[in-house]
Amino acid sequence: MTRRRLLFILLAILLMLQLRLWTGTGSWEQIASLRRDIAVQKVTNSDLQKRNERLYGEVRSLKHDLDSIEERARNDMGLIKSGETFYLIVDE
Repeated sequence: MTRRRLLFILLAILLMLQLRLWTGTGSWEQIASLRRDIAVQKVTNSDLQKRNERLYGEVRSLKHDLDSIEERARNDMGLIKSGETFYLIVDE
């Protein structure tokens, strides 16, 4: 009788451990889900890092290069120097 009881207890413990392994906190599914989330976040971080580098380059250029400031003023604010003639070409 004691062997059966011991076997039953060991099987119950094994079942509880397996249940926790597959469904509980820290389960295989949760770990896989977290790994997927990490992969997605790494891609997002990489894209944002590239964007930041572009913006830093633009800021450096605007701080140190007068030609880039002039180009920006011409494109964004319609700067025209004195003596220049402005032409607007309209497509139909």
